[in-house]
Order: sequence, then structure tokens, then C-alpha cells
Amino acid sequence: MTRLLSGIALAAAALAAILFLPVPGLRVLTGLVAVLAAYEYLRIVHGGRSVPGAVPLLMLVALTAWWMFDPSREKFLTLLLAGVAWVAIEVVFRGLPIDRAAARFFAPWYIGMPLGMLAAIHALGGSVATLLLIATVVISDSAQYYCGRLFGRHLLAPAISPKKTIEGAAGGVVFATLFVALAGPWVFPLARRTSLALLGIAIVGLGISGDLFESRLKRVAGMKDSSALIPGHGGILDRIDALLFATPAFYVYLLT
Repeated sequence: MTRLLSGIALAAAALAAILFLPVPGLRVLTGLVAVLAAYEYLRIVHGGRSVPGAVPLLMLVALTAWWMFDPSREKFLTLLLAGVAWVAIEVVFRGLPIDRAAARFFAPWYIGMPLGMLAAIHALGGSVATLLLIATVVISDSAQYYCGRLFGRHLLAPAISPKKTIEGAAGGVVFATLFVALAGPWVFPLARRTSLALLGIAIVGLGISGDLFESRLKRVAGMKDSSALIPGHGGILDRIDALLFATPAFYVYLLT
């Protein structure tokens, strides 16, 4: 019951933000979500322990989310140079292993960039475009779960997620692709059905990859959830892991 109620509350809050918040408000909200998710990611990187020196990096994540609303070559270059300097400082002056320092800097790219693009999708395509993307991810996740429960026989990635099956993934592809092909013309009136179907397949494939990516991070860290922020659901990163990988593909499609 707790999981159901918190899920309904979370969905209602997200829907209200998409429908009623102005674009500047959405940019601020996505920045806040990016900071919370990035902190969860950093805790995973540190094996569930406290995160030293997190504040400057979280500020960089928020800045990345703000920049990705209107990305440019100069902003990408600035972010890259800041990352190289950040890794060098953490390795040389703070004594962090280079792999951990690099993993920490991955936070702006992994979390800040796609969430900034999500706000840009709303500005470019309106609430209907944002809802199409999120609904596709939700339908894919739901279809994977129920098709896996009903028909699942072969594990998709047993070393990472023992509950994901090939049959469930196939169900996610079928149902989410069908949804994009049917609902996509509301956002992309000139797009062909074949093109929309390919977009749906890309969203599902990337979403599954994002889910498995976060599951792998948590498994290495020995953690079940990224946090206990959302009762019955885990953390924010647990809820948006698929969306983080799928958003850039949708954003690029929207621009073309």
C-alpha cells in the first residue's frame, strides 16, 4: 500500500509540474532533481558511505542541467575542461584513485545533461512531447514487468538483474513501440510511422540499458536502492534511471 500511495503521489506531482509549471520553473525543478539524484549516485560510487567534497560537484551537476537546456560547443568544452581539472585536483591533492575521481565527475554527464535536455524537450515540444517520452518509458517498464511475470523464461542479464527476462524486454519493445507509433503524430505530425517505431525501439533499448547500468552500480556497491527517499520505491535515481538514457535520443529526434 505504501508503494502504491507514494507512486500515485509521485506521478501526480510530476504530471502537475509538466502541465502547469512555466519553463523557468521546470528548469529549476530539473536542477533540483539532478542534484538529489547526483548525490544518490555519489553515495553509490562511495559504497553507500558519506560523500566528501560533494557540494562543488553537485553545483556542477546543477549547472550542467541548466546549460543543457540550450547546449553549445563552448558549454561542452567548458564542462570538459572543468572535468579534467576536477579529476586532476582530486587525484593530486585529495589522493583519490583515478577511477573513483573519474566516476565522480561522470555525474554531470550521466544525470545533469539528460535532465537539462528534458526541460529543453518541454520548451521545444510542449507538455505533450514531455508526456510522450515519460509515458513511453513507463509503458515499457510496465510491459517488461508483466510480460516477464507471465512469459519470462530466459534471464536478460542474470549477473546484474535476476528479475529481468528476454521475454519481458520483448514485451516492453512491442507495447512501447506501438504506443509511440500511435501517439507520436500528436508530437511529430510529419513523422512517418516507421520513424516513430524506430524511436520507440530506441527509447526502450536505451531505457533498459539505463536500468541495467544503475543496477550494476548498486550491485558493485552492495546496495539495494540508491536511497530511501521515496517510500516503497527507493531513491530518485531508481525512478529515473531508464529516463536518463532515453532522454538524449528523444531530444535529438525532436531537433531533427
